[in-house]
Amino acid sequence: MVQPTSHYLRCLDREIHFVEWGAADAPPLVMWHGLARTCRDFDDIAAELAGHYRIICPDTIGRGLSQWSPLPDQDYGLAFYAELARALLDQLGLQRVRWVGTSMGGAIGIKAAASTLRGRISHLVLNDIGHRIVPAAVERIKSYAGTPPQFDTVTELEKYLRTIYVPYGWQSDAQWRRMTETSVRRLPDGRITTHYDPNMVRQFFNFPHDYVLDAEYDSLDMPVLVLRGEKSDLLAADTAQDMTQRGPRASLLTIAGCGHAPCLNVPQQIDPVARFLQT
Repeated sequence: MVQPTSHYLRCLDREIHFVEWGAADAPPLVMWHGLARTCRDFDDIAAELAGHYRIICPDTIGRGLSQWSPLPDQDYGLAFYAELARALLDQLGLQRVRWVGTSMGGAIGIKAAASTLRGRISHLVLNDIGHRIVPAAVERIKSYAGTPPQFDTVTELEKYLRTIYVPYGWQSDAQWRRMTETSVRRLPDGRITTHYDPNMVRQFFNFPHDYVLDAEYDSLDMPVLVLRGEKSDLLAADTAQDMTQRGPRASLLTIAGCGHAPCLNVPQQIDPVARFLQT
């Protein structure tokens, strides 16, 4: 299997980690992960597409191997994430990119495409995210994201992840193990927890309207593909359908056997994205 290379860049005085797949001279493709996840969530789809694109998968500030923010109330929000995206692409010399974003990563894509990266995103894939999200899902996120669980062993963490990420759909044992090992950090007392800054949940308190993106979405003019898990509790079916009728008039694909959010790890999910990116 093709393996990524790991890199770090200083962006807006914050160190951002990203992994890179594919040839340096291939068309650039950004893949941006969800709220409490890391760049390694895209390993399967990136490995499949690495023969066609130079793929950049960042860890959002406060996640994975990127720096935790010294100013969480200021930095943990879509506006700063969009600024970081521009700073990262500018340093990499990437003027125009394709973008695949899962959940928060898709919201960053909408925000950036309408502001900091206006005219620089040629194709936008929104994986189970829209211009609005279901309020009950926001309350669910607020209830758990700020207090990540602690475990004595990695095996216990894997059991936990297998439970809370059932909506992602089918994963092999090896994929669950990789998700676990790329989601783990050890605490000073030796216990295990998830690989993100709990303060990132402050976004939902400091910027309560961050995920109301009607105006931004309506201003887009590039091709957009919306993937919706058929059992998603975050992207409502009527919102997804509305996205096909307004703004860029997205194409919509419902992914069977998934909730929030399809993990883009099987051909039935990867192939439609690949075809869309080639249009």
